Amino acid sequence: MWEKTYYNNTIGEWFIAFAIIILSYMIGRTLYWLIARYIKKITSATKTKIDDLFVDMVEEPLVGVVTISGIYTALNTLNLSDKIELWIARGFKSLLIFAFAWLATRLFDSVVKEYLMPMVSKSKSDLDDQLLPIIRKGVTLTIWGIAIVVALDNAGYDVGAVLAGLGIGGLAFALAAKDTISNLFGGVTIFTDRPFTIRDRIKVNEFDGTVNEIGIRSTRLVTLEGRTVTIPNSSFSNNPIENISSEKGRKVKLNLGLTYDTSPEKMEQALQILKDICQANPDINDDYSASFTEYGDSALNILLIYWIKKNSSILGTKSALNMAILKQFNAQQLEFAFPTQMIYKKEL
Repeated sequence: MWEKTYYNNTIGEWFIAFAIIILSYMIGRTLYWLIARYIKKITSATKTKIDDLFVDMVEEPLVGVVTISGIYTALNTLNLSDKIELWIARGFKSLLIFAFAWLATRLFDSVVKEYLMPMVSKSKSDLDDQLLPIIRKGVTLTIWGIAIVVALDNAGYDVGAVLAGLGIGGLAFALAAKDTISNLFGGVTIFTDRPFTIRDRIKVNEFDGTVNEIGIRSTRLVTLEGRTVTIPNSSFSNNPIENISSEKGRKVKLNLGLTYDTSPEKMEQALQILKDICQANPDINDDYSASFTEYGDSALNILLIYWIKKNSSILGTKSALNMAILKQFNAQQLEFAFPTQMIYKKEL
């Protein structure tokens, strides 16, 4: 039975090949277990985290390399045609290249998470917060791009011809994906013009929220309702952006109307009360003003303009100021007007 031949190989040779594959997988799993059981304990006792990261990131690609090597060794024990052996050799090299690319991206990603992200979060500048995700994705894409090109070259493809074909195909793709490209250019505009940064509150289109993440294709806002909105970067190139965080303070206009029987002395007293209230409130800037602006249809109108300080509560400050105005105007018998109409009836 063992001497029967199938596809130029005996059953015994096929059995040996499968046994090598299973053995290589078992060796890979054993290495994984040894690393997790012993080597990680050794690295965890050291002061630096570099060795821990390296061991943690290497263990899975190492198991893959051992398994791939076992499959390659098993296939080489068989009697195969020259063409198939050539394809096996090229496939083995390509898989090894992808395994090393996988290892490199895992190591880079771990270094970013453990070292670069904490450093960026502690810095005062927001520019590094914006650039780090782009650099992270860019390095990953570069590593995999190089791995694909090298793998194609080892597989026997003419890389120059492939790249030329990609250039022609890229032109057609660019015409079909113009919206995506406009989003990419919109992302470049955000990083060059810097109309806003991370943690800025902005208004764009109908959305009002805080910038949470700036990506290559889109930007994420957390709205005032606590919802996450993903906005294409092309929207920032084609629409006006209101950066609320750039204001020195919140400007508030308050219109008050007093009745027409208010005397000039009472009007002057009302203006002074408004100025005193603004001066006494620590959350209001010094550049406030109160003026008797016009004679309205049913009231003597007063306009109060004040600025709430940047880090103060807007609703809390407005509520406190309005309450103080109501109390002091009532105490001084300054009567607010409301729309009224007098009708004169002429008797015949």
